[in-house]
Amino acid sequence: MKKLFLFLFLVANLSIQCQARHSDYTPLADTTYLKPTPELEKEARLIPQALNRIHYRKVAINDSLSEVVLKSYLQALDPYKVYFLQKDVDAFQQYRHRFDNELEAGKLDAAFDIYNTFRQRFDERMAVIDSLNKVEFDFTVDEYYEADRENAPWASNKGELNEIWRQIIKSQALSYKIANKEWPDIHTSLSKRYAQMKKNIHQQKSVDVFQVYMNAFTESYDPHTSYFSPVTSENFKISMSQSLEGIGASLTTDGDYTKVAEVIAGGPAFKSKLIQKDDRIVGVAQGEKGEMVDVIGWRLDEVVQLIRGSKGSKVRLSLLRAADGVNALPVEITLVRDMVKLEEQVAKSKLVPYTKDGKTYKVGVITIPTFYMDFEQAQRGNPNYNSTTRDVRRLIKELEAQGMQGLVIDLTFNGGGSLTEAIELTGLFIPSGPVVQVRNADGSINTGDDPDPATVYGGPLAVVINRFSASASEIFAGAIQDYRRGVIIGEQTFGKGTVQNLIDLDRLVGNSGAGIAGRNGGGSSSKLGQLKITLAKFYRVTGSSTQHKGVTPDIELPSEFSAADFGESAYPAALPWDQIKSSKYKETKTVNDRLLAQLRSNYQKRLATDADLIALRENIDASKAARAETRISLNLEKRKEEIELRKKRSGNKDTLEQQINSLELEDAEAQEAMKQADPYVKESIRILAELIAA
Repeated sequence: MKKLFLFLFLVANLSIQCQARHSDYTPLADTTYLKPTPELEKEARLIPQALNRIHYRKVAINDSLSEVVLKSYLQALDPYKVYFLQKDVDAFQQYRHRFDNELEAGKLDAAFDIYNTFRQRFDERMAVIDSLNKVEFDFTVDEYYEADRENAPWASNKGELNEIWRQIIKSQALSYKIANKEWPDIHTSLSKRYAQMKKNIHQQKSVDVFQVYMNAFTESYDPHTSYFSPVTSENFKISMSQSLEGIGASLTTDGDYTKVAEVIAGGPAFKSKLIQKDDRIVGVAQGEKGEMVDVIGWRLDEVVQLIRGSKGSKVRLSLLRAADGVNALPVEITLVRDMVKLEEQVAKSKLVPYTKDGKTYKVGVITIPTFYMDFEQAQRGNPNYNSTTRDVRRLIKELEAQGMQGLVIDLTFNGGGSLTEAIELTGLFIPSGPVVQVRNADGSINTGDDPDPATVYGGPLAVVINRFSASASEIFAGAIQDYRRGVIIGEQTFGKGTVQNLIDLDRLVGNSGAGIAGRNGGGSSSKLGQLKITLAKFYRVTGSSTQHKGVTPDIELPSEFSAADFGESAYPAALPWDQIKSSKYKETKTVNDRLLAQLRSNYQKRLATDADLIALRENIDASKAARAETRISLNLEKRKEEIELRKKRSGNKDTLEQQINSLELEDAEAQEAMKQADPYVKESIRILAELIAA
């Protein structure tokens, strides 16, 4: 969702942990200070020029931006405030109005001085951890660790920092204790964890530091603009249509953790729904009985090597779920590795007979995991190239041949994809007209119009969305809503209304007429990195941006996730919502205010009386309350109680397709199966049945 293109195991934002020299510190013997290279200084001059020319948001590189970059850089290096001291941060204030000038001049001294201070503090921490980890903790003491350190003050002295780390190590040891490990094994496991972290830190190179610093700068423009070093750029060459063996997830580094950046449609992770965006992977094990390897503090490429494997083999992952907040407790899942192929991402359909008041309604459900198009085959002139629109057109005809009376389009967990497909898919349901507006960096506006005046399906229509529906999904759902063509059901969508593209810095350097600085000396042939830059914004036909707001459903089902926590609004530097002039379009009026009011009224009655919906709402309220609690108990018995409560609250997060497939609705068995179905599924089918009967 967060990226325009999905790439398997992409190193998106390498957040290394490092340390550095400072006036009151005597360096450890094995500390090696890093320095910027001439090539990095060259890129440092080039990137601000590229952003100023190409990026959608025109940002003045001044003292205000410099302050933002400093704050972001410190957060990237020490997100949990467990390495730097307050005096370090105070000393760094000398740079808060210098980054802008140094960036434009290609100077990196300040960035590397901060990095080296960080690495120095890291080495100090490693020395202290050895002593903390020698004596078994008393897990009967009733104490807590405050896990949410985003707004916590920096430690004023080493004594305060030692206490923070005592609680961190105790919490980690307690997790092993709950997993039935004895103290000798716990001590060994923690020692290995931090030895691995230290090894990884001391393997970092200047280019790694530069990538973190540059991303602190690029992400001050917006959260989807990123710099990728030459090595990282190689990962972008893995296209959506290639087959790869693994779990089907894009991973990134978040402090000491490996975090899920994207779940790729069609892969094992997507099919299982056991792992979601922003979940953190803390352990990896092979097969059903392999030892769980602690991967906290590991390099991303090493974690990837553990996770990837041959098709059909099993991998077990220990996860901290993003939905559980900062006090998440580890859960273990098992996935079967498989090939991630385009054909596994295609739309699927099912006809569901639903009986109400003695009358049976035949409801068609088409699940679209992503908006796909085989560009290569299309360019070659292959008339049978894979396409979302082509496939859905065929599925509609097949469902109508089976007597379909109404259609549900399931876009839950659909993170987007091809803009062309979103436009053409919308065209299957409307006579003609604009579908989306795109405003470019120069202020010009392009309109994406339905290319086919024919309507393929004109019957009752519902579109199901959730918080993880984004980008192209929001364009389709928004257009259906704006044309009043169907009923939108579910949760408010992600709210990503921006367009990104990859730009090769080598090409910019070679374009001497573009006003971009050339290479030093003109004779260097070394490869530079890439920029992923936001170039445009999406707008609905009404003129409303999909940025932040996304699509609000006509009938809003209970939601566990708020926009502030899960969505575009969670990013401080996200581009703002705004509005442009409306396109000229004609509503179909298939859905009117009176009909929507009746559907909402019926739903509200069920929400107050249906046992499953009541239980769902209570479960969601309990989960929200649990996430709001940021303290972690360091008492063994209390932590066990927390785990049991989490297990009871964990609900079924299957997609609509998976739920319907599990129903196997057939005549008399249909009603009994519906009783066991997920409340979201039942509501979608109920609402569409009411729409058919209207």
